[in-house]
Amino acid sequence: MQFIETKLRGCFEIQPNVIGDERGYFMESFNQSKFNEGVGQEVRFVQDNQSFSKRGVLRGLHYQCGDHAQAKLVRVLEGEVLDVAVDIRPNSPTYGEHVTILLTAENKKQFFVPRGFAHGFVVLSETATFFYKCDNFYNKESEGGIIYNDPTLGIDWQVPESEYIISAKDQVLPTLENAKKAW
Repeated sequence: MQFIETKLRGCFEIQPNVIGDERGYFMESFNQSKFNEGVGQEVRFVQDNQSFSKRGVLRGLHYQCGDHAQAKLVRVLEGEVLDVAVDIRPNSPTYGEHVTILLTAENKKQFFVPRGFAHGFVVLSETATFFYKCDNFYNKESEGGIIYNDPTLGIDWQVPESEYIISAKDQVLPTLENAKKAW
């Protein structure tokens, strides 16, 4: 696996070693010791989640606060998504900045989003199956979120806004300035 740190310290694009032949391919999608070495910290995942969505579904931007903060390792099993992480660490030099990465079933890339980041994605293909590992259990009372179209973030979701499919809950999230503090 190749670990490539993004402009946001702690966020990594992970490119697997894919071995292919006429039968198909093989890849190691996760190895605890290689992962911890690659991201430079001890991360212990405790929960796996999977979602299926159709084109234009925009999920996010979400995070968990305080003791329930979560790091995530995300990937796409089928289809194509634009994945987004926003730095919400208050003392970070990149606070309020974001990074995007194209995750597809074909490129097999993964994205590590550590604690202290809001996370979201939009589906670019007709459908997508999204898979992610979390290092902490979900806690409803610790939910936080930021509205997808916050003008201070300026995220280009690469889908016309008229095609967005967004939950009622995500449509009323606050701006970064007014969001629940993660720490």
